Amino acid sequence: MTPPMDDAVPSSAQGELSSLRSQLEEMSRRVTALAEEYGGTPDSQVASDLFAAERALGGALRSLDRAAGNLAS
Repeated sequence: MTPPMDDAVPSSAQGELSSLRSQLEEMSRRVTALAEEYGGTPDSQVASDLFAAERALGGALRSLDRAAGNLAS
């Protein structure tokens, strides 16, 4: 998809990034809560995998923030 040629950032792009960020934040909170439930159990490998997923979601959030910053500049 080709971005618009003018200097104005489409509000729809900023809105979409904001919506995606909110969804990722919620997903990260849910994954963290689930990981913490498994942290002290014999299923600690499940917690480890979930914490890895949480880190990946954090990376995705940072990428979205960079994209939003690049749109704004």
